[in-house]
Amino acid sequence: MESEQRHNDSPVPEHFETYLTDDQKLELKKMESFGWELKFIRRPLFKPAIVILVNSDNDDVGVLEDDGTLNMEPDIVIRD
Repeated sequence: MESEQRHNDSPVPEHFETYLTDDQKLELKKMESFGWELKFIRRPLFKPAIVILVNSDNDDVGVLEDDGTLNMEPDIVIRD
């Protein structure tokens, strides 16, 4: 059985902005006006953070890339 790696980390850290690039911060504000919200930030050791957004209207999920683009076909597995 795979061990839980999150321990007690919050899915969205208190100062999540420190994990975002300037382009991601700008795009996140835009996307929020269209019903998207920050779902969680994956913070793997020794790798860049992965920012996950979800659309509350239709349950679409996307990765907010470093350049601010929203990748609707991410190569990641998201658990329920």
